[in-house]
Amino acid sequence: MKKFLSHRLVWPIAALVALIAVNTISRPSFLSITMQNGQFYGSLIDILRNSAPLMLVALGMTLVIATRGIDLSVGAIMAVSGAVALTVIEASPDPGNLGVVFTAIAAAVGVALLLGVWNGFLVSVLGIQPIIATLVLMLAGRGVALLITGGFITTINSDPYKFIAGGYVFGLPFAFFVAIAAVIIVGVLERRTALGMLTEAVGINPEASRLAGVRSRGIIWGAYIASGILAGIAGILYSSNIMAADANAAGLYIELDAILAVVLGGTSLAGGKFSLAGTVVGVFTIQTLKSTITFLGVPPAVSPVFMAAAVLIVVLLQSPRFRAFFQTAGRNALRPLTRRPDAKVLS
Repeated sequence: MKKFLSHRLVWPIAALVALIAVNTISRPSFLSITMQNGQFYGSLIDILRNSAPLMLVALGMTLVIATRGIDLSVGAIMAVSGAVALTVIEASPDPGNLGVVFTAIAAAVGVALLLGVWNGFLVSVLGIQPIIATLVLMLAGRGVALLITGGFITTINSDPYKFIAGGYVFGLPFAFFVAIAAVIIVGVLERRTALGMLTEAVGINPEASRLAGVRSRGIIWGAYIASGILAGIAGILYSSNIMAADANAAGLYIELDAILAVVLGGTSLAGGKFSLAGTVVGVFTIQTLKSTITFLGVPPAVSPVFMAAAVLIVVLLQSPRFRAFFQTAGRNALRPLTRRPDAKVLS
């Protein structure tokens, strides 16, 4: 039992189940799923669709954190990616053409890849601290997105592009399949090849890994490139959902949600061991928590405090020292008071 409770996925899954239980008790229709015109609808389906951008960003963040880094620029990369895609489509005489949409997506992902290369270059080659290196792009990225859109919110009308976030395949949101595909690809690369072991080795001790023959610089660089690409795809999903490129709102604070999802999933910010399955659970936990906050009618100004409190509880439950402290306190409280036979009673 102790080994079971110490597993990194136990408390994140428990938190997710608890949130689902609270929602089900508060509104029994939470678990209900209906089908209309061959498409599934319901609160759970909305969570699957809305969690797709965060899932992509959190996967990239997991790889970066595993190398003992951090990427604060993912929200800005989302903004740039959406701006590039919609600018290409807007400039086309036929926004609904599939070729134009594919070209826009390729351009957006390509720019996101270059931004990931830039971050990786600063961290792995120049040796700049990750939080500082990515902070540069975090601050400048939205300005770049505004330059691309000319300082305005670019809107388009393109059915193929709208399908990316709003379309359905086999009754489920297409965005959900995009997120699942990313999870599978990253999972295969990291858990079915030696890449995952090398990533963990670099995160535990980059210098020792380098001396052992591991190309730590390439591993770190690749993690930031992957983070950039995934953030770029997330930006496409976001802009497709609102059919607009809003440089100021796209991906705002999503880097914080991604870090929370990774931490909730049991991955340490110190680098090394990481859990992709834990990240997936963490993303669903955060998205379900957001849905719960909205349903309970918590004011927007108070919702961050509510969310921070819930996350703090889960993180504390994951802490071995925290659990050990209460286990020790519980044993001391239950220990019967005994008196030595030779002890004298003061009268």
